Amino acid sequence: MALPLPPGLTHAEVAFLSEMEMVTVVPRQRLESIKLLSGATPPLRPPARADLPLWLALLLKKQRRANIVPPPWLHPASLHDLIHRETKSDPEKFSAPPPPRPARAHASAPGRSRPLYDGESVSFSPPFLHGCTAAAPAGYLPYHWLEVAETLLAHAADDMPAPAGEIRGLVRDLVEVRAAKMRAGIGRAGVLGDEDGGFLDLTGVGAIELAENRGFVLGVVDGVRRIGASAEASRREEEEAGGDGEEEDEDDEDMGI
Repeated sequence: MALPLPPGLTHAEVAFLSEMEMVTVVPRQRLESIKLLSGATPPLRPPARADLPLWLALLLKKQRRANIVPPPWLHPASLHDLIHRETKSDPEKFSAPPPPRPARAHASAPGRSRPLYDGESVSFSPPFLHGCTAAAPAGYLPYHWLEVAETLLAHAADDMPAPAGEIRGLVRDLVEVRAAKMRAGIGRAGVLGDEDGGFLDLTGVGAIELAENRGFVLGVVDGVRRIGASAEASRREEEEAGGDGEEEDEDDEDMGI
């Protein structure tokens, strides 16, 4: 008998989806273009940089055919700045928003000469929004920032701009700060029974952060629901007990007691 799966995506599933992110590599060998479902990859010509999907970059890294260039937001200076901004900024929202949209109103897939989308109403997402490449801005965190950071630290530690232990510690500090801010925001948003109610701004929250906090939010909501049901049952019992007492008094009056 299969065990019931938890609601939402697991950590492994989110990490798998993050492999569609585009990263920058420095090839060590020449490699011709490869036709993928998202389009043809650019031909690799050392030492020219190229943007490839994370899964392909990891494969080339494992074969020692390319090095991965870490995104600017993964540098120690950028991580220190992000931690400082998260701790000193408004506690009701995250200070690290997602990367800005491309400069143009359309984005093209790798290997395509014509844009796939056009118009200001388009909401870009990976792989069209390159938030993990070497050209990504340093003051923003992409949607899959934590998964990409963990993957690069695990499989491309020698390509990091600083010792992997130092970067791993900074990433852990950033995760803890943002997790505390999200849980505090859930309480302010009324999930814990606040009469004023409200909402939690999730702009800039990463995929793994949403997946990990989903269980916490659902647990809190279920607890509040149980408390409300218990209070409602107690109120009904009191009303029924009061109604029975009134009926007994009326019967006594009818009998002349």
